[in-house]
Amino acid sequence: MAVLSLAGCASSVSVVETWEGNPAAASNAATLEAPGEIRVTRVNGRVMTNFLMDDLALDYALLPGENEVVFVYKTIWAKSTVVRNGESKVHVIESEPQVVRFEAEAGETYRFDFDQPESRQEAEQEMPEFSAAIVSSAGMTVASSTVWDGEEQMAASRTPIPASSSDGTPVSGDNALELLKAIWETASDEEKKAFLRWAFE
Repeated sequence: MAVLSLAGCASSVSVVETWEGNPAAASNAATLEAPGEIRVTRVNGRVMTNFLMDDLALDYALLPGENEVVFVYKTIWAKSTVVRNGESKVHVIESEPQVVRFEAEAGETYRFDFDQPESRQEAEQEMPEFSAAIVSSAGMTVASSTVWDGEEQMAASRTPIPASSSDGTPVSGDNALELLKAIWETASDEEKKAFLRWAFE
């Protein structure tokens, strides 16, 4: 599960770690800055925590190397008509889940870049074709998002866990448990069901 670190009060920078455990590469993590309009839902197959405030700007710490980020873009527009009791006072316009994959460099900072609609009508027109770019600190576009297929899974966990010791002997009981946890996180629903059937036969 993601770990949220808050420095000071609510207006200060918030950083979400996107891995489990204490991988060595975490000391040189890259940063992905997400504005309030972007809600990151998964990073490398791991579900990110839902926070109480949907429009909270967050920084996501990413391990160097290939990363897969799934997110939703959302805009909110005030209604100009009379609002009845119980009816929402705003129009919420949301994109389909998007996915972007890119190679994160150690210590680099990335941000989302996308067109900002000037009206609700414009937002509604743009949403079916919505795409966001990932831009480096130097202003270079490193990737662009596409609609996410919920069946897609990254082939391997981004948190490195050794399968054996340096001399080739099997992993210990504790390491084996960690390895099983990592594999479980990246398994599809069908794979999890098949494993449970096998385990309890």
